[in-house]
Amino acid sequence: MDHAGRYEMSALSPRAPLDAAVLKRLADWLVVFVAIALPWSISALAICTVAWLLAVLPTLDPKSVRHEILSAAGGLPVLLWCLGVLGMLWADVSWTERVQGLGSFHRLLVIPLLLAQFRRSDHGMRVIYGFVISSALVIVATYALRLIPGLTWHGPKGTGFAAHDDIFQGTLVIICGFGALGYAGNEFAKRHWAAVFALIAVAALFFAYFLIVIDFSRGVIVVAAVLAGLLGWRLDGWRGLLVACILAAAVSLAFWYVSSNFRDRVDHSIGELQEYLATDKATPIGQHLAFLTEARTLISRAPIIGHGTGSIAEQFRQITSGRSGAPGVATVNPHNQTFAIAIQTGLVGATVLWLMWAAHLRLFHRPGMIGWLGTVVVVENIISSAFHSHLFDSTHGWLYVFGVGVLGGMALDRQVESDSRR
Repeated sequence: MDHAGRYEMSALSPRAPLDAAVLKRLADWLVVFVAIALPWSISALAICTVAWLLAVLPTLDPKSVRHEILSAAGGLPVLLWCLGVLGMLWADVSWTERVQGLGSFHRLLVIPLLLAQFRRSDHGMRVIYGFVISSALVIVATYALRLIPGLTWHGPKGTGFAAHDDIFQGTLVIICGFGALGYAGNEFAKRHWAAVFALIAVAALFFAYFLIVIDFSRGVIVVAAVLAGLLGWRLDGWRGLLVACILAAAVSLAFWYVSSNFRDRVDHSIGELQEYLATDKATPIGQHLAFLTEARTLISRAPIIGHGTGSIAEQFRQITSGRSGAPGVATVNPHNQTFAIAIQTGLVGATVLWLMWAAHLRLFHRPGMIGWLGTVVVVENIISSAFHSHLFDSTHGWLYVFGVGVLGGMALDRQVESDSRR
């Protein structure tokens, strides 16, 4: 090699670590942008996610990714995706429907990448702050749409929501509200009163949603009740659980007497259920119950390996053919994540799904705020997935993936630090 060639090599070699460091910082910031975009726009979320993948993949050490895939938290989502791939082989539908069905599984592959990234990153808190601030702005914008008369704009879909819909905004309220309450409990133990009052104010900002927005998702009430009990248990064991139950009952009564919206929502839900039970009318609740009944029948016909990936729509078309009312409504979504998996990949797939949830809960089974925030994300997904197929929904699915990936990586990084001090 001549002198000029050696000079070019020496000039280029120092830049390689610099370029890698720039890409790592860029990848971290792109996850912040994902967190900011998530409450607002599916299109912006998709753009930021693709940009993040392009930035992060060159920076990840294959050994670190393999390490995450071999762990339960990172490997079970990949195993569930693999079952989705295998399920394409025996599905009795077109290959177009099989490929579309597999598309719902793809985002699970991101979890081990995020775990590997945020084990090494110091920017996880920026992701959390970006998500909370962006979520607060969405909720405040929705309050403005509901409380300010005479506005000509009623949200992107004309429904009175600043972004997305009642189900996703309810998820934002629950995750951010209970995240803030858990943080307040942590600061209360340290007697940091200014932080306690500020965090309670943040929680109140989100929970006011149930007083202002009449058409909130009903399933979110169940999620709130479970998380309230978990928070009480986490803070003070059985005594904390008892106090949480008493406070939850008091708040529920206060909401009942103060908010006509809350009473109307409950009364309307009872009316829907009664109409369905009396006449099989296709009310929203009636359809949900009919979907669950039909899904159980479909699973019983192929209990072990299911009907194959992408088969949900065809199976429901067959079972609802010739029927009327709620039992005659065909769907592409059984509104239950376990059933959505089991119809396609059987009890094998459903078992892997629940093992994945259990592994992610165990990942956050540790003290500290990261552990609590991760628990909120996982528990919210598990409970709400009894009423919806949230892992297969675009916004909810990505919220779970990035929530578990970022917070899980942060939790693993803190575990390593804790172990190194021993």
